Amino acid sequence: MPYRLEKSRDIPEKDKFGIHLNIYPAINENCEVALVATDEGHNQEFYDQESSFTYIILEGDGIYYLDDEEVLVSKGDFLSIAAKTRIYYKGKMKMLLITSPAWKESNEVETRPSIW
Repeated sequence: MPYRLEKSRDIPEKDKFGIHLNIYPAINENCEVALVATDEGHNQEFYDQESSFTYIILEGDGIYYLDDEEVLVSKGDFLSIAAKTRIYYKGKMKMLLITSPAWKESNEVETRPSIW
């Protein structure tokens, strides 16, 4: 089959730390995609030991805190974050998240369980 179709009703969803995720199947071991929506932000600081996180801001605006540096983002922005960078963010946003290599829960390290 020359294509792969996953219907929206079959896409797993998860809520954690103030964000809602639609987690699409990994494209391959090198890439995974999720749709992220939040009204407040990601209320946990973490870093990933292997994956880079690339966000495309589809709606809204906010502030990312990357190794304690404030980075302002708004609709249309592209933000790529290297592995091992501490991350949390605030704001009302809808984003496309691309992880490379594909995200693995075992690679995520929590550095602060709650920011606010």
